[in-house]
Amino acid sequence: MQYLTLENVSKSYGEKVLFRDMNFTVSKGEKIALVAKNGTGKSTLLRVISGEEAPEGETAKYALYKNIKISILKQEPEFEPNMTVLDAVFEADSPMVRAIKEYELAMIYPERSEALNEAMNKMDDLKAWDFESKMKEILFKLNITDLEKKIDQLSGGQQKRVALAKLLIEDPEFLILDEPTNHLDVDMIEWLEEYLKQPNLTIFMVTHDRYFLERVCNNIVELRGGILYRYTGNYSEYLEKRSNQLEVESTTMDKTKKLYTKELAWMRRGPKARTTKAKSRIHEFEKIEDKVSQRLDNDELKIDFKTARLGSKIVEANYISKSFDDLKVLDNFHYKFKKGERVGIVGPNGVGKSTFIKLLTGQIRPDSGKVVIGETVQFGYYTQDGIQLKDDKTVIEVVRDVAEFIPLEKGKKLTAIQLLDRFMFARDQHMVYVSQLSGGERRRLFLLTILMQNPNFLILDEPTNDLDIMTLQVLEEFLDSFPGCLLIVTHDRYFMDKLVDHLFVFHGSGQVKDFNGDYSAYRKWIVEFNREKRRQERAETEKPKPQVEKPKEKKKLTYNEQRELEQLEKDIEKLETRRAEVLALFNNPDANMNDLSKELAQIQESLDTKEMRWMELAEMA
Repeated sequence: MQYLTLENVSKSYGEKVLFRDMNFTVSKGEKIALVAKNGTGKSTLLRVISGEEAPEGETAKYALYKNIKISILKQEPEFEPNMTVLDAVFEADSPMVRAIKEYELAMIYPERSEALNEAMNKMDDLKAWDFESKMKEILFKLNITDLEKKIDQLSGGQQKRVALAKLLIEDPEFLILDEPTNHLDVDMIEWLEEYLKQPNLTIFMVTHDRYFLERVCNNIVELRGGILYRYTGNYSEYLEKRSNQLEVESTTMDKTKKLYTKELAWMRRGPKARTTKAKSRIHEFEKIEDKVSQRLDNDELKIDFKTARLGSKIVEANYISKSFDDLKVLDNFHYKFKKGERVGIVGPNGVGKSTFIKLLTGQIRPDSGKVVIGETVQFGYYTQDGIQLKDDKTVIEVVRDVAEFIPLEKGKKLTAIQLLDRFMFARDQHMVYVSQLSGGERRRLFLLTILMQNPNFLILDEPTNDLDIMTLQVLEEFLDSFPGCLLIVTHDRYFMDKLVDHLFVFHGSGQVKDFNGDYSAYRKWIVEFNREKRRQERAETEKPKPQVEKPKEKKKLTYNEQRELEQLEKDIEKLETRRAEVLALFNNPDANMNDLSKELAQIQESLDTKEMRWMELAEMA
């Protein structure tokens, strides 16, 4: 079943054509991601697909299947500022959602016992308790706790999480998501991955999170040169297929250029379009000229700035502590940075990661202890809060305000124009005003101004937000060879894995642990640690308690019940394994989706029953 159909859709702004005569479909069960360079029409295409903008073209067709429930997550959520979180989350016009909202409101004011009883009765009538449990899980996982807070008192990231919670609670069949992982910490992202893998969900999204693309998507479409290319499979398969396609295109382009040179010489001799043959050849020349003028979209961003020398003393944090009222950010933290260190900073939102950076760079002072910064240290600090580009300046003026020439290795220099070319700003963009740039282009320009300052201690606070995947790949290549110190705060697990050697893990209450390894290694360690902890707790539960001199009591579990408990554990493990296998089969285009969905429902029902019985017996034990 096709949920969405686009036929012969075009879109342009002035003389700039973003795409022309595009055809595209979204079918039930597909999980599609859109990737493209910033500024090439990605956001526009997303708005056309979501129905916000009308497509252009005389024969253009936009068809959305009427009998499905669709929800859209925008980058910038739109709420009434005076709404409470409760009002925003339960905005959906559904009897069940309204009943849960009334129940949650009654729970906030328990003195209104009559309203609480009425709400509970309505919940019973609508059989809404299961849905209420699911809703609470969503709010808990997204760390939305204060339901009475006003929307205008929330940060942009908190509002984005409220918008995501609202969308998931609406329980749509078709989701359109614009950067769903922005402003989520890693635990939230990994939970959302599992949630969106559900086979009954159909998804079209824009995201730069490559692990998300790898684990959730079964189709990737790329907007390149005004054409939409479709690749079946996840991110790894997309990279492989795209590489093969570009190789073929490059070979074709070489042949086209040779033919163009030959035909250009003929055209310069001034042929007269009198005969049918001459007219046809001139027409073919024009088509060849169009192809040659379209550069292959595999430009590489090469950055090889010269880095200032770094002395023996870099940055030393000597037993520093910092608190804000009851929030303890650091407690007696001690560390000395060494040359060439690559450190990632991880931890949930609100534990003080950005404050930690400000302490290291001397922007704020610790309550106790001391931060010593070496004389040769030149910080380059990228943070989204620091983007203060003047809207009335052109792109080239922003760069020239920093420097006309940039020193490179081996005594070479780079002009401002050459620098912008390397940073994937086409010549026609150099005179564009900052106010006309997309969010991703502004971030790319700001990042460029940071790198131009010749830092030897580079600090990147969420550098990947709104950068396209192509820019991220090249930025990673540059940072991989960056000789100075590197400190990264990011929720982009792929970015972190490629660049860091060890992690500062913020656990809260001022506790910071140094973990030797990348982020994936840390997550594996956490999983093993929690698994071992559960084993020990279960062993403690099953261990015979020391006998106390008192009349013997009958054991709580009979022999048969003990056997049942052991068997339940084995059954649950087998069911969980089979559930993972079935979920994996949904990526197989030849699989029977109806049979798989039925089996998955049966597995889940059996799991729920067995887990409930296991909890009863375990509690008795």
